[in-house]
Order: sequence, then C-alpha cells, then structure tokens
Amino acid sequence: MNPSIQLFKSESFLQNNLKLFVNRCSENFDLPFHAHDFVEYSYVAEGKGFHHIGKDIVPVHKGMLFVIPVGVPHVFRPATSNASEHPLILYNCLFNSELILTLSVIIQESEIGDHLTHLVHNEIPYVSITDAGLRIEELMVKLYRESSVPGIGSSTMLYTLVSQLVVTTYRQLHQKIHDEQGPPTDFEHILHYLDQHISERIRLNDLVRFSGWSEKHIGRMFLRHTGQTFGSYLQHLRIQKSCELLKHSQQKVSLIAEYVGYRDVDSFHAVFKRITGETPRMYRKKSRA
Repeated sequence: MNPSIQLFKSESFLQNNLKLFVNRCSENFDLPFHAHDFVEYSYVAEGKGFHHIGKDIVPVHKGMLFVIPVGVPHVFRPATSNASEHPLILYNCLFNSELILTLSVIIQESEIGDHLTHLVHNEIPYVSITDAGLRIEELMVKLYRESSVPGIGSSTMLYTLVSQLVVTTYRQLHQKIHDEQGPPTDFEHILHYLDQHISERIRLNDLVRFSGWSEKHIGRMFLRHTGQTFGSYLQHLRIQKSCELLKHSQQKVSLIAEYVGYRDVDSFHAVFKRITGETPRMYRKKSRA
C-alpha cells in the first residue's frame, strides 16, 4: 500500500462482540486519505461535498450511499472550509468478514453473499447509488439508534438491520444496472420520481405520462408493492420527509410544509397529526428532547 495512505484496522473500531460499528459524524479536512481492512457503508445524510475514492473525485449530496470495499483508499471532504455552517454529515456502518459469516444465516441468496465476499477481498469496485425513497436513510438511523442505546434484543435487531441494509443496497444496485441497460419501466422509477418531485403538485396523470402505464396498472402496482393507494403512499412520503426536516433542520414549519408539497399549512397540520398523532411542533420538540 502507498505509505501516504493511512490504514485503519478493525481492532480500532470493531471492539464489540458483534464486529459492527455505526456512527454519525460531521466530515472535515483533518481525516487523512485512508483505506481499511473492513467493509464500510457510508450514507450522506446532510450537506454537500466531495468523496475522494480511489482515483475518482465524486461530488456528493444528501441521499447518496457508498459501499467501500476492503483496501480501497478514500476520504470525504465538505464543500467549504466553514463546516459549522455547511456541514457534511454521514452515517457510517462498518463490519468485517466475521460479521458477514454471521449474516450468512440470515441472508439466504448466494448472489448477495458472493457480493459481500467480493467486497471483503477487494474483487469489485466501490458502489455508489442514490437512495430511492429514503429507505437506506431510515435503516441507517435505526442502526445508529440501536447501537448507541442498546436494549433487550439489540444484537438480534442490529443483525437484522444490517441484513436489511445489505439487501436493500444490493437491490438498488441491481436496479441501477438494469436501468442502464434498458428504458425506465420499473416501479422503482415511479417511487424515485415521487421522491425527487415531492415539493410539487403530483397527480396520477403525471405518473401515467412518466411511466407510460395506465392509471389502473399504476394503482395495482402501488397496492402490490406498498400496500397503499397512490394517494395514501404520497401522503405518508410527504410526512416522512417532513419528520426528517423537523428533526434535523431549523426551518419553520410553514417552509417545511411547502417543501414537502403542501401549499396550505393547515392541511399539512391536519395530515401530520392524523398520521403521527402529534402536531409538527410537538414532534420536533419530542424528537430533540
């Protein structure tokens, strides 16, 4: 290995019996360009910046996930030196081959197991995907909470969450490869479209034009894949995004309502309370307590 690249070793991070480490950190310019003898899943939760990985420099933003194999050098850098005003915040999940052996009991599909093995032996390049529908962010947040404040059954919960993270990432990677090989006709494209246009007024006709499917077919797909109607799924997606903004930003409730697609703040309050059981201000106060 190049002597200018610092090696981070498992024993410095994976000191528990689970062989798992999860953190939430604000990136700066102090961390050196480094590689490690464990696999790392890094999720961009807030801000913008750059990921120096291998010989690439990748602009990063919220919703991007990187899977970094053993031995691949990298470092994240914020977009500006004023990290206090414009932080680049990441969730990181680290584990090595010992945990992968444990997960093999849960993860039954051989192709996913092979994927993990290739990551450990540095036999594939790093993975970069954009989180569709904030599924990966939700898993990262749960992983961080469970590892930070363990309770009864935490080991089982953490193994389950890591397995979900691996499988969800692999699914989205598989979908990305599929997308590059053909036209956008998969249902995941519709979910991604909703995620990217959440602040706009979205009608079923918009999805018809986007996908080329009929309203009936789209309706059936929503029930099949989400268990909800299109309207119900969209409402829950808007409220889910508003919850994240209430927890992690200082924006006014009225601005958050507008960002997630509500032009009438009273309607936003009514839907939010119906779904969460609390007002937006109560939710914000409780989540920060």
